[in-house]
Amino acid sequence: MLNKNLKYYRLKRQMSKKELASQIGVTPMAVTHYESGERKPDMKTIKAMAKVLGVKAADFLTNRNENLVFAHAEFRKGSKLAVNQQEYIREDVEEYMGRFFTVVDILGGEVMPTAPEVHKIILSGSPEEDAKKMRDYFGISASGPVGNLIQLLENRGILVYACDIENDAFSGMNGQVNERPYIIFNMNMSPERIRSTIAHEMAHFVFFWPDEMGEKEMEKMATAISGAFLFPEEDAKRELGLRRTRVSKDMELICREYGISMYLLVKRAALCGIITGSIEKDFYIKAGKAGWKKNEPVRSNPEAPFLFEQLVFRAVSENEITVQKGAELLKQSYEYVADHCFAAEE
Repeated sequence: MLNKNLKYYRLKRQMSKKELASQIGVTPMAVTHYESGERKPDMKTIKAMAKVLGVKAADFLTNRNENLVFAHAEFRKGSKLAVNQQEYIREDVEEYMGRFFTVVDILGGEVMPTAPEVHKIILSGSPEEDAKKMRDYFGISASGPVGNLIQLLENRGILVYACDIENDAFSGMNGQVNERPYIIFNMNMSPERIRSTIAHEMAHFVFFWPDEMGEKEMEKMATAISGAFLFPEEDAKRELGLRRTRVSKDMELICREYGISMYLLVKRAALCGIITGSIEKDFYIKAGKAGWKKNEPVRSNPEAPFLFEQLVFRAVSENEITVQKGAELLKQSYEYVADHCFAAEE
């Protein structure tokens, strides 16, 4: 597994093969061979690479779960993410899922709920109707706020991973691991944008998307469905009223209740005929001047995946693995894991 680990840490450090090769005194082709597994570096080279990449030599030798089959979704055409950043995201997902499924294998596969079928629902063409279908798919009511989205997904056997990448060009992606759906999102976004991203990726794997549908049309439809999923028309008209003459501060309370941004609320209000297009446009201008496009005030509590930690803490508490192994799986300190698994001595 040295080859996969080497590629992962090189991409994480945002270093090219040429840059790494130059610093350790080998050719770029040699690094290519190391990462493909065609050649194995000697211990001197391994230690040199570890020093340059800021990791331990042992990190290269960590075993990977070889029983995982990934089907990653393609990045959007015209994505502003560089190719090496796209590669890193895929490698980061695979490294994380390898650790996740290690503890699943230890505890037994039955600790995971049976995952729902993907690409099952046929699109109606109406975002409002399709949003209701998506709510029904997850067993939640047709109207009202959707609670913790990550908890909703994990309780239904869908994996969620918070990817730490400092790039606004990446918000999220979906895929499958051993035919189990997963969603990843950029953890460096606001809680509201994370919820919108997750709902968008949910639409991608819930519905059957015709081959003849272009990428732009697909993305537009998924965005429309996710907006209606988080803030249905019935709720919008009840919460906002049938007509509003301006975007006012009281709407922030609705944003907090539904876990959505003001941008999304205004867009939904316009689509539902509650405000006019000129009012919508005026809001975008004012919000842009206030810097909200990138830094809208946060009104919602953050959501985060919890299943992985829960499983690791369970395995440690039941003596299936050691505290040290739990710390390695979670990439946390020994003390962190011990504190969460054992009661303090009185």
